[in-house]
Amino acid sequence: MRTGNRPGLRRKARNKLAAAAAACALLATAGMALAAPASASAGPARQSGAALRTALRGDLSRYLTARRTAEHISAVSLRVTFPGSRPAIALAAGTIRYNGGPPVSPRALWEIGSNTKAFTAVILLQLEAEGKLSISDQIGRWLPQYPAWRHITIRQLLDMTSRIPDYIYQPAFIAAFAADQRTRVTAAQLVSYAAGLPLGPKGYAYSNTDYLLAQMIIEKVTGDSYASQLTRRITGPLRLATTCLAPYTCPVSDAGRMPAGYFNIAGAPPSLIGKAMPPLALTWAQAAGGIVSSLADMTTWDRALYTGQLLPARQQHQLESLVSIATGKPIRRATAADPRGYGLGVEQQFSQQTGIFWTYEGQAFGARVIHLYFPRTGMLIAVAANSSTITNDDLPDLVSTVYQTLQRAGAIPGS
Repeated sequence: MRTGNRPGLRRKARNKLAAAAAACALLATAGMALAAPASASAGPARQSGAALRTALRGDLSRYLTARRTAEHISAVSLRVTFPGSRPAIALAAGTIRYNGGPPVSPRALWEIGSNTKAFTAVILLQLEAEGKLSISDQIGRWLPQYPAWRHITIRQLLDMTSRIPDYIYQPAFIAAFAADQRTRVTAAQLVSYAAGLPLGPKGYAYSNTDYLLAQMIIEKVTGDSYASQLTRRITGPLRLATTCLAPYTCPVSDAGRMPAGYFNIAGAPPSLIGKAMPPLALTWAQAAGGIVSSLADMTTWDRALYTGQLLPARQQHQLESLVSIATGKPIRRATAADPRGYGLGVEQQFSQQTGIFWTYEGQAFGARVIHLYFPRTGMLIAVAANSSTITNDDLPDLVSTVYQTLQRAGAIPGS
């Protein structure tokens, strides 16, 4: 993890070529430090809406200029929402293609990557609330075709303590993806890349395989597809009109609303570097990272998720029950001593400046989307960029810059 004066979320660098080639797909986030302004006099006490938007647009433009080559990006987008009826801030900078083209719209659609995982966890918790399963159930009850994993529980899948290897890291998957990014695959085919491999050490270990197994359990319990359950239980009730599971429930026209998404991971097969990924070709991700959404829809979803609108109190508590990312042991909350905890598809972090907040950064092979929700103020920030990258990911720094701009402007509720 990089440290220094610039605040930001950072991920641990992955050094093995196979990990570097694959890990971008569906991220695990790193820690964040949100810095306070340099002094109380920095900036006006409270800026007008127009002045704040201008300042934030400048943040996006400067980031795009500075990071265009290193991250191979042409577009960034921002949405900030507040509790109550206060209007949202929605901005974008750049063009839909690296070599030019029309300006990117704040209403663009993005592959949200591992932000998908919370949707999957909520569906399972809703099924538990309905008495159809328990997250304490072992995999063997629902998926007997995986006897080596029969004693692992659904909870362990969702909080990343299953020890099951990640299919994304496997050389056979990497080779298949490099050969054809449009190939349609099933969840079972993806899980097969990890089946038969030894379990990892005890503790927390991020694995996208866990969430494909969760998808298969949803489908076994309901007798329905994951895509259909997603629509019936979440996107329909919340009226998330621009949210879909690619390619299953996404209109073909959605591709025209997406900036080109570029693969930019050092150490990956050379044929992929700088390549625009085919839009909506996400069968390789599914319940682990296959959702496409607008930032408007995603912030609506995130606010509903963190304010308990989707689950009964007992299941909401389970969603937010944490294990330490450092140790894999249960913790009550993130603290200064142990600042990162993983729940069921959600992550809680702690910083001295803001206290506790919820956050996730998701990556598909052509996009990154990060959000932060601050329970104390009710403010929610979401940022997107149109490339995948590991060691060159400075998008979390942009989030920190945005936070400081909001703070200096007196725009954070209660500030």
